[in-house]
Amino acid sequence: MTAHAAAGLHNAMPALPVKDVRTAAADYEVRLGFTIGHLSDDIAILSRDDVVLQLWAASDASWSSRSAASGSPVRSGAESFLAGTASCRIQVRDVDALHAELEPRGVLHPSHPHVASTDFGTRELHALDLDGNLLTFVLWTQT
Repeated sequence: MTAHAAAGLHNAMPALPVKDVRTAAADYEVRLGFTIGHLSDDIAILSRDDVVLQLWAASDASWSSRSAASGSPVRSGAESFLAGTASCRIQVRDVDALHAELEPRGVLHPSHPHVASTDFGTRELHALDLDGNLLTFVLWTQT
């Protein structure tokens, strides 16, 4: 076993790339029930209950005009093609109540719009933000 420092890790803050931070933050507020704690053109900090999410601007479109000979299209780390490519898993206390809340808001994944049980002890609900980032809400049924 590897020894660990006494850093006390206790929470993660997923950071999701979006095309337009202000538009995405407003959508998280209206359709997903998050509260906006900080908002700028480049970053938003959102919270709901004990969860904190960060949205960041994937708005560098200069990659599309770079020649193939110049190497990797990723230079700034904020290339626009990154928007909608992320996912995160968020633990919940009542996945069925969340399903009832989110279903009429049009955020559930079209291929998986219902709560589903897994073979590894969870019940899960999948939602997509405006850009296509996947949020999976997880209830552990086994410990």
